[in-house]
Amino acid sequence: MTDVLRRGRASLAFSFFAQGATFALLVTRIPAIQSRYGVSDALLPVFLAAVPVLAGVGSVTAEQLVKRVRPSRLLRWSQPVVLLALLGVGAGRHMAELALALAAFGLAVGALDASMNMLGVSLQRTYGRSIMLGFHAAYSLGGIVGASLAWVGAHWHLALWVSYLPVVVVLLPAAFLGSRWYVDGGVPGTDVPKAEAGPVVFKLLLPLCLVMTFAYIGDSTVSNWSAKYLQDTLGSSEQLATVPYNVYMITTLLGRSIGDLGVRRFGAVAVVRLGALVAALGFAVVAGAPGAWVGMLGFTLLGLGLCVLVPQTFAAAGRLFPGASDTAIARLNIFNYVGFLIGSPLVGALGDAWNYRAAMLVPMALVLVTLVYARSFAAQQDRYGGGHERPSTADVGRGGNGV
Repeated sequence: MTDVLRRGRASLAFSFFAQGATFALLVTRIPAIQSRYGVSDALLPVFLAAVPVLAGVGSVTAEQLVKRVRPSRLLRWSQPVVLLALLGVGAGRHMAELALALAAFGLAVGALDASMNMLGVSLQRTYGRSIMLGFHAAYSLGGIVGASLAWVGAHWHLALWVSYLPVVVVLLPAAFLGSRWYVDGGVPGTDVPKAEAGPVVFKLLLPLCLVMTFAYIGDSTVSNWSAKYLQDTLGSSEQLATVPYNVYMITTLLGRSIGDLGVRRFGAVAVVRLGALVAALGFAVVAGAPGAWVGMLGFTLLGLGLCVLVPQTFAAAGRLFPGASDTAIARLNIFNYVGFLIGSPLVGALGDAWNYRAAMLVPMALVLVTLVYARSFAAQQDRYGGGHERPSTADVGRGGNGV
């Protein structure tokens, strides 16, 4: 039992890591992709918007597919498609090939994101304690590695396919091999049951959908506008302007690495409230920063605050609908892409029409709305031990053995 869970947890964490690296390699090389295919500035937003839209379609499709196949099987086959689509983006020559590769990437990544989080929530339920933040920490680590590899490719002026091919060659077989140890729902041969299916009431899921949207509006604001804000508004150098996103990713990794301990000790509601307050403070510091280094402090706070919201939102959906968590997570995952689509254009439009300092106050206000819905994160029938986590129903490696 313990070995089954350990392998399942490690293999799923590697899947999160691989996806973080893959996504970073795509988004950090957008200028190179644009140059390779001759995509005009007017057409580029269409390509960029198409990916999250199709990912939403992929998430909806995943909801239907998991009624017939296990989430582990969906993840096993969607991850190779994502990796091969990345290689296709780097290897093509014509715009039609780029469109086809990005379409495959978007559809597959929607199913991938949904199925990864389905498995994470079901595995957390089996463990009987918070482990979701650890999976998302692996994603953040993958993002840092992917962004670093992208920097190497850009620095040495490597062709896109040369940058992407070694990554795909390493990650694809490793992820596929690891997929044999994924754990679906309850573990066979134990007393950890798989909950019976039940309906997902959207009215109950809606607060979590809003929190997910607002969190990704904040995240996309950092990823799309931090460099421009530091350079144009706070007067930093071009080189220094590249630092905030790296700082944000590192603090996101740090926050998620210790976040599960906070949930176990204080409960999800307290952690989500603290995260929302720290993120709002980060936006306030960014908006009022007199110079680049204070602005950097604001982006650091944003990483520490926003990092807990998305993993805990998925976990809360699993608790809210224990008998239909796969369906709830697939529907909730759509709002990941809604926030991504809204965030960057919203801040850009407000910045152009008003000013970018004031524009930063909008995602701040939206993140603060999370406080209104914080009670939706409360543990219910599967309340975990120590007042916040339920007692484990099987030996899953208690204590300090590093499961």
